[in-house]
Amino acid sequence: MNNAFEPGLIGAGWWGRICGLALGCFATAPAALAVSVKIVSAPGGGWNLTRNGEPYVVRGAGGDGRLELLRELGGSTIRTWGVEQLDRRVDGRTLLDRCQDLGITVMAGIWVQHERHGFDYSDPVQLRRQREEVRAAVRKFKDHPAILVWGLGNEMEGPSADGRDPRIWRELEELARIVKEEDPDHPVCTVIAGAAAGKVKALMHNYPSIDILGVNAYAGAAGVGTALVEAGWTKPFILAEYGPVGHWEVRQTAWGAPIEAPAREKAENYLKAHLGAMESSGGLCVGTFAFVWGQKQEVTATWYGMFLATGEKLPAVDAVAHAWTGTWPASRSPSIDRLAANFVEGVVKPGASLRVDAVVSDSDGDALTFDWRVVEESTDRKEGGDAEAEPPALPECVVRISGATVELRAPARPGAYRVFLYARDGRGGASADNFPFRVE
Repeated sequence: MNNAFEPGLIGAGWWGRICGLALGCFATAPAALAVSVKIVSAPGGGWNLTRNGEPYVVRGAGGDGRLELLRELGGSTIRTWGVEQLDRRVDGRTLLDRCQDLGITVMAGIWVQHERHGFDYSDPVQLRRQREEVRAAVRKFKDHPAILVWGLGNEMEGPSADGRDPRIWRELEELARIVKEEDPDHPVCTVIAGAAAGKVKALMHNYPSIDILGVNAYAGAAGVGTALVEAGWTKPFILAEYGPVGHWEVRQTAWGAPIEAPAREKAENYLKAHLGAMESSGGLCVGTFAFVWGQKQEVTATWYGMFLATGEKLPAVDAVAHAWTGTWPASRSPSIDRLAANFVEGVVKPGASLRVDAVVSDSDGDALTFDWRVVEESTDRKEGGDAEAEPPALPECVVRISGATVELRAPARPGAYRVFLYARDGRGGASADNFPFRVE
């Protein structure tokens, strides 16, 4: 489903389209430091990854922020989407160097173009250009010791396509051969949207050089392993994105506003998805990537982010830490247990006086602060996680905050809106929930 980043050329990523990447202008890490990653048969069946001969499990997150926290909570690997991310400066170092400092490995994304963005898989000129860019990217970064796996493409078949178009898979076969020619020491993983049997079978028929299949899945994430086995997949796979139930998978209001799950429910989904993928595939799953280790606007400002824009971690982070290590973090995020109001998913008159009462708890007993907001419903809806503009908030609608209770005035202008509550514990933890309503 989602890539967290704006698509563009081979290095398209979170920071948008970057032209003239000058892939050869930076020195690569010395070849002596390069690490060999292999896929080996597991003793009990299935597959393992090894890194310089040692077993390696991907306990991963999609995104490249909060690296120290990821490592502290038991994470081992991050996933990126475009090669320009690898040169991003983090604490005065490139992202790859900073990951190496912390003992974190990287599934290094190489963006493969999407036809919905104007790429034509029947155009030999465009194909040749993409192949050259892939080769240059691999040559530049292949010897860096933080590289674990190449992430060759993300949902390039289209997030809602059936995946039966052989042109895309055949071109990925060409690209994978280029990657292997340049770098025989790191496996190639290509990520698709969902595990539909027809798509998986078409990929297997046209793309035999793939080493690891990555699958982005949300509501059905826990069952991906079972679905792949039923489709006949026998190679390793990675759950490349998982998290809350997707916005296309939930109930909507009469005016088309999707209902976002509470933060506590999302946290449960993260834990269930990781455990389900690892346990239901007969040993085929070699790891997972929680989405997204950061914050992004997609439908809402909180749907997929595991952190707030202000940096606090949400309950999803705690759940993923528990999935990785079997224990909860020392300081857990608060929980919004309920938002109660007589206009939840309802219709109110312009300027109406409104009230919302929340039930919020904190297992650590921390004193909580409450931030209430009324926000316009997003109208900048994109496909496949493409960048969206954040809708405006209406601070004039918040009349009085009294802890977990707020008095509001409905917007004067008819339209669709949401009420958000952000609860913070002052120790880096938070929770966030919302509900839609309409003014008529």
